Amino acid sequence: MNKRQTAALETKRKLITAGLELLREKGFDAINVEDITQKAGVAKGTFYTYFKRKEDIVLDISRVPFSEIADEIENMKELHIIEKLIHYYHRFMECVESCGINVCRQWTRDVLDPNNVPETKDGQKWKYDYDMLKNILDNAVRNEELKENTPTELLTHIIISELYGMMTCWCMSDGKFEPLDWTDKFCEVQLKTMLEKYIRR
Repeated sequence: MNKRQTAALETKRKLITAGLELLREKGFDAINVEDITQKAGVAKGTFYTYFKRKEDIVLDISRVPFSEIADEIENMKELHIIEKLIHYYHRFMECVESCGINVCRQWTRDVLDPNNVPETKDGQKWKYDYDMLKNILDNAVRNEELKENTPTELLTHIIISELYGMMTCWCMSDGKFEPLDWTDKFCEVQLKTMLEKYIRR
């Protein structure tokens, strides 16, 4: 990577960091592109080199921490699929909580009405999360951890619905619902039972 590419990545990182801080503090509707660029210490026009509009930065905020989870799972070859999924659940909700309730509200809003962000329709957070999780389950079938007839598509929908349900409850309760606690309870009570008949012995 040359100096110009490194500088470009650093500028984009500054914008994403500034956007995340402002979203946590004020919420999506209370900030604009100029607020983000001022906080990042760059010219307003620089924003449009990397993003088309404010909504796009939220999508990038949703990708950065969650892509780390995929890398972690990939390196857990010695762990059983149940342990990998428990790790996925826990880390997913850790990322949600660390980004803050205002960012979570925007993600949830985009999921509920993806037409709000047509330019990134194929890159919505829901689709990104769905594809990542389905890939984990499909790999478990290929690696013979799960049986060949495992309904990975159905299981992915169920798990994503649980995760998004917890995110929504967090937003609706104004932070009183504790998603990380409930994530751990779900993994203990429901996840193992749901996968039991598909695990290869």
